[in-house]
Amino acid sequence: MLSYWEKKHFLNYDLIVVGAGFVGLSTAIHYKRKNKKAKVLILERGAFPTGASTKNAGFACFGSLTEILDDLWHMTQDEVLQLVDRRAKGLNQIKKEFGKWTLDFKDSGGFELIQEDQLKALDQLQGINKMLRPLFKKPVFSIIKNYRKMGFADSVKAIVKNQFEGELDSGRYLNALWTHAGELGIKILTGSTVEKIDTDSGEVRATDQQLGYLEFVGKKVAVCTNAFSRKLVKDLDLIPGRGLVMVSEPLDFQIPWKGSFHFDKGYVYFRKIDGRLLLGGGRNQDFEGEKSEENQINPTIERYLHRIAEEVIFPGKKIKWEDSWTGIMAFGQKKSPIIQKIGERTVVAVRLGGMGVAIGWQVGKELSDLLRKGF
Repeated sequence: MLSYWEKKHFLNYDLIVVGAGFVGLSTAIHYKRKNKKAKVLILERGAFPTGASTKNAGFACFGSLTEILDDLWHMTQDEVLQLVDRRAKGLNQIKKEFGKWTLDFKDSGGFELIQEDQLKALDQLQGINKMLRPLFKKPVFSIIKNYRKMGFADSVKAIVKNQFEGELDSGRYLNALWTHAGELGIKILTGSTVEKIDTDSGEVRATDQQLGYLEFVGKKVAVCTNAFSRKLVKDLDLIPGRGLVMVSEPLDFQIPWKGSFHFDKGYVYFRKIDGRLLLGGGRNQDFEGEKSEENQINPTIERYLHRIAEEVIFPGKKIKWEDSWTGIMAFGQKKSPIIQKIGERTVVAVRLGGMGVAIGWQVGKELSDLLRKGF
């Protein structure tokens, strides 16, 4: 049961954004900046974003050497360059917008551990640097000398550094977005599960534990719920991809390296944080099992990551784990995000391919531009 005041003030908006993750908040912020008098509402079903915005590993990355080489098997060179450019520019934009201190952004470099079956990738390193030079003006990748001092297992045959990558605190990034959204007067309602959207009329039906069904109406609506958008919008090329992340207890030994690290063709990633090991990934050990929207831990992948920690990263050490969680990403046949109009009043921005940290801000800007120009 709603009061007269609730019906009068809280159900009708110029823009309703569904999803309060990186993309949803970025969309609302960019739109409000250009439309200062607009009433903007963000609806989020959880206390925190449900997908991966605060559940990722905090990698500020745009692609390891083997990932870029793999992309070239499935995409044209121009498509790969556009993908890398979008990700790298996105990282630079959030650093400029919010500042390194706010994000706890460290330009510590990205590193890829190369195994025996990947050594041929080193032969193409200079060619990839040449391809990327128009974007970065400097060589991106280099081979680390004396990498054995880092203490990795003998199965690691080389380490490649990407000098333009880094790491950040995902929680601080979301906090910065929350703070700025509040300064602009954007409303965020959590605990509101959107059940249905009429993409032509702008009617958004949500459920609330106390109030039951709520009928919001937006002159414009933006769907920014990534993999979960399949429940609201049909026929999207979206495949959910669950990712496991774990954090160890404080380690009783010194970690002899710093930076963000990639292993197993980028499917495994790790870094140190607060004297602990943060380790995640392993989706390639059970692709089918990880095509899930349920936040549950896959024991096959958990065992695999435990083994990587104790046999490859810290060989011979016993690692005790304090916490673990999963986040839901979205992938598809193409690596580029879907940013498009899907009705008379509705747009969608989804399928970030595990790169929400890098491209979420820019995707939000592009969706905001579509909202302002496409109606």
